[in-house]
Amino acid sequence: MSQITSVKTTRSSVLGASLMLAACVAYAGVNVATQWAGTKTGIPSVMIAFWQYIIALILTLPFVFRLGLQALRTNHLMLHIMRVALAAAGVQVWIYALTHVPIWQVIALAMTSPFFVILFARFFLKEVVTPARLITAIVGFSGAVIILAPWSDTYTAYALLPVLAAALWAGYSVMTKYLTRFERSVSISIYMLVLLSPINAGLWVASGIGMPEMAAPAMEVWFILILIGTLTAIAQYCQIAAYSEADAVFLQPFDDLKLPINVILGWIVFAAVPDNNFWFGAALIVGASLYLVRRDAGKLPARA
Repeated sequence: MSQITSVKTTRSSVLGASLMLAACVAYAGVNVATQWAGTKTGIPSVMIAFWQYIIALILTLPFVFRLGLQALRTNHLMLHIMRVALAAAGVQVWIYALTHVPIWQVIALAMTSPFFVILFARFFLKEVVTPARLITAIVGFSGAVIILAPWSDTYTAYALLPVLAAALWAGYSVMTKYLTRFERSVSISIYMLVLLSPINAGLWVASGIGMPEMAAPAMEVWFILILIGTLTAIAQYCQIAAYSEADAVFLQPFDDLKLPINVILGWIVFAAVPDNNFWFGAALIVGASLYLVRRDAGKLPARA
């Protein structure tokens, strides 16, 4: 490798890590603002999800227009709809969880998603599950059980919601991987944006929830909704840009920083302090996730 190539690689790695860190901070802001919207202003979770992605879509429309309608050509429309439906369900469950479960617990339990991916990939993509992968998944789920602490007096069924969201997003990820066999990545991304908002709208209508009386002034309600949508657009942009600069394996540790960042913000805004079970359980989940990604590093295509 020449010195010039080495410098370019280093710059890309630093930029990728910085963008991923920015995405983690933005996502943490989304989570805190979402929990505030649900618990302090009385906005129903279906409304939050709808406006979150409507606002994010509006902010990303210039990118869609630049690519044109050719990016929407597909022979697998139903697969796109099923994939985005899984994502929409995950968003609804996630937001509902944030209005009922401490933020530190929600974030940690959502990190079980890679272990569901292993399970779903085995059954739907016929991928091989090695003993190491199976043990890693068991360790990760053990960490989730420790955080859930179903034996404690404070346990409620709401604590299972982040795990359900993780499972739904894992299904979304596996279907995304399946679609990459036939579709261009740009088409997959655009269909996510175009379909998610109307699906969220349909879920809102189906819920039968109208415009409720808010526990906060209208200006505060709109401010928090616009903030959530804006931070969502920023987070998604930074995350995609990060992956365009550096390898997923390199970026994984920086992506895992979302856990402590969310814990810190939750402590500052809500004075939500994790219990003793959290730290050991979170260490098992993060450790297992990192091991899984590092072990599969050699199976990923190298960057040019």
